[in-house]
Amino acid sequence: MSGQPLPPYPFNQDPDRTVSYRHPVPDQGPGPYTQPYAQPSGPPPWRQEELGPPVPSARKTGRGWLFAIIAAVLVVVVGGGGVYAVTLLSGGGTQPEDVLPSGTLAYVRVDLDPAANQKVALFTLARKFSATRDSFTGDDPRKALFDLLGKNSEDLAKVDYARDVEPWIGSRLGFGLLAPQSGKRTPQVAVAVQVTDEAGARTGLAKLNAGGELKGLAFREDYAILAETQAAADSYVTAAPLSQNADFAADLKAVGEPGVLSFWGNVGEIAKAAGAAMPTDTATLDMIKNVRLAGALRFDSGYAELTGISRGSAVQGPTDPGGIRLSTLPASTSGALSVSGLGDTLAKQWPQIMKAAEGPAGSQAFTDFVTQAQQMYGIALPADLVTLLGKNLTVAVDAQGLDGAVPNVGAVLTTDPAKAQEVVSKIERFLTDSGAGAPRIAKAAGDGKLVLASSQDYAGKLNEQGTLGDSETFKIAIPDADAATAALFVDLDKIEKYYLDGFHGDDRANLQALRAVGLSGRQSGDTTSFSLRVLFN
Repeated sequence: MSGQPLPPYPFNQDPDRTVSYRHPVPDQGPGPYTQPYAQPSGPPPWRQEELGPPVPSARKTGRGWLFAIIAAVLVVVVGGGGVYAVTLLSGGGTQPEDVLPSGTLAYVRVDLDPAANQKVALFTLARKFSATRDSFTGDDPRKALFDLLGKNSEDLAKVDYARDVEPWIGSRLGFGLLAPQSGKRTPQVAVAVQVTDEAGARTGLAKLNAGGELKGLAFREDYAILAETQAAADSYVTAAPLSQNADFAADLKAVGEPGVLSFWGNVGEIAKAAGAAMPTDTATLDMIKNVRLAGALRFDSGYAELTGISRGSAVQGPTDPGGIRLSTLPASTSGALSVSGLGDTLAKQWPQIMKAAEGPAGSQAFTDFVTQAQQMYGIALPADLVTLLGKNLTVAVDAQGLDGAVPNVGAVLTTDPAKAQEVVSKIERFLTDSGAGAPRIAKAAGDGKLVLASSQDYAGKLNEQGTLGDSETFKIAIPDADAATAALFVDLDKIEKYYLDGFHGDDRANLQALRAVGLSGRQSGDTTSFSLRVLFN
């Protein structure tokens, strides 16, 4: 080699790291070449892009600036500001949960320095959108956030970012909610801000938090801990960290890769802490007292994913729910919803439903309807409804015929077809007598299923074995479809022609970049897992 340095490469900042570089090197012809790569300096040579809604403005006093920064970071990360994080590479080190106390009831973590794979994916996705590409320039996402917030805050306008913030600010932020202090009803707030210089952070935070409600400040490892009182801040520094909370650690481990954003909450404890703000119905509180939520926002080159779990629910799920039926729908399906085990779940929960309806907060109209449906039309609840819901209920809309007078819409009921048809006949009589008119429902019975549709042709189509599951879009949007017990799928590419005409320029281009949406979940015992994916072209 000639010894000339390689051009700047945005995904590597480790001077000791060996990379394969596929751009031409002067005097050497086309790559690839492998050699130690030197750290580039100065702003990156590519154009930064950002997508997403405007950042909420900060309040002028109180803790508003902290909440505004949290909101702004979420907007930037979700909306594409993560492109800036591509210039960061470490992804490791101390996390906010390592310094916030174990008694934290709810927690949100934002990381502008996630794992390298997340940064590359963020960069790839962000470049697909142009709606707000000029909102951010330069190579420091923190300065971009600060400048945006400063436009709407008199307090921040008095702070110089380069002098008062940049020298000490890190890349991670944690927001914690704790139980109220003795004798008070409002939960306590704790914020962990990653810092690189303690002395500079102390001075800078004093300016940022001037007149604010978070008057306590202490330091733990590489973080500044802000709390409502100094005593609280000091206690958080010496307390066992949230990361050592067994429930928290187990839940986040089950979620997996924490991505750019992660969250956790003990719903039952939050309900207790919230006091009067929560429902007073003891039955409702009993159902959620052991519930915990955890999740993460992650990115891949072709999609963004919000994934998570719920544990400890008192709601009894189906004994043997079986899988969803989306993959057997016609390939021309534009949107569909499939839920397994609804019949079993309804049968188990019906006593609680009736108890709630007959309670102080219930509705007499519902109990009257149940009685009248049985007496006048022979509709037995919950038995007939359990029959209709069966083992699986799948509702579908076909892309073909969407512009017609009657779109192709249908439902596939995995149940006893003969019994289900009897229930449908009862419902048709009820609708006719109620003045809704005789519904036109096409029917097709199959092996262990009943199909109801808007036309006989579509009913027959739904009754056949379809190939939607072979679609690459479907496979990405609904991961592990065979194991899911509930799923929603929308193929935006198949329906965009019906809504794009109302948009022009960048707005139209941004919408065209959207490919599909998939939401899937699985329940096993008291644990429910979910995945929401937005796919991009």
